[in-house]
Amino acid sequence: MTEKKILLTNKYVVLLLAIICCLLWGSAFPSIKIGYQIFEVESSDIMSQILFAGIRFLLAGVLAILFGSAIQKRFLYPQNKSWKMVCTLSLFQTIFQYFFFYMGLANASGVKSSIINGMSTFFAILLACLVRKQERLTKGKLFGCILGAIGVIIVSLANGNIEGGFTLKGEGFILIASVSYAISSVLIKEYSRYENPVTLSGYQFVIGGIVMILVATISGGRLSFRSPVGIILIIYMALISSVAYSIWGILLKYNPVSSVTIYGFTNPIFGALLSALLLGEWKRISFEHLCALAFVSIGIYIVNKSN
Repeated sequence: MTEKKILLTNKYVVLLLAIICCLLWGSAFPSIKIGYQIFEVESSDIMSQILFAGIRFLLAGVLAILFGSAIQKRFLYPQNKSWKMVCTLSLFQTIFQYFFFYMGLANASGVKSSIINGMSTFFAILLACLVRKQERLTKGKLFGCILGAIGVIIVSLANGNIEGGFTLKGEGFILIASVSYAISSVLIKEYSRYENPVTLSGYQFVIGGIVMILVATISGGRLSFRSPVGIILIIYMALISSVAYSIWGILLKYNPVSSVTIYGFTNPIFGALLSALLLGEWKRISFEHLCALAFVSIGIYIVNKSN
């Protein structure tokens, strides 16, 4: 076992890097809302939202490729046999996930959307264990996932109530987006055996970003560039994706899917905390948020103990 692999399989290193990724992704929630205000994107304007996301992901891909190339002192470029993997990963990790997420969000409540979206971690572990047979599904992993899911539900309900029923174009699309993300986590675990995970992340973002930009522009999506602050925000959001997904891909290469993706349950908690800090959406940390953090933390501990 190489020194690099020993380091990246150390549970404390995985903990630190995974939390950094989830903290970055959590900051995306308030950043997106701020971006909509700066670029004058209405909550009902789905195509402009997809255009905004497409620009972010295209830039994220370019940055991931440049940073990865600088670190490895060679230009990262997929092998000829890897292009199919890159396109497949882009389809699930970027295109399907975000098209269905934005379309579903327009027809579902924010509370139900956050709960269903938070279940992607649960789906990823189930797919890795039951479908792809990448690891065993133990009672500990199942129990840890259930505790993490409870934490997501608690933090989601802290900001509102579940209303209405279940519709295909609303909650159904959010569910498809969550499953799509789960599939991408399992795929990058497999594909990273044959291709550099940073290369996979970078080029799948470029392809996904271009597709989203083209579809959104043709469908009437528009952004209003009136402030240099908006450019800085998009660069930051691109960095969120390029850095977090690249690190996440490397962690998935060297560790069981369950021991990495279980940290995904912290995303909505970080999102709520950072939204409170940056947007003032609630005045203080509530008892519900502390309970959610406790459930998620215990779930993470149990899953890691099971590996």
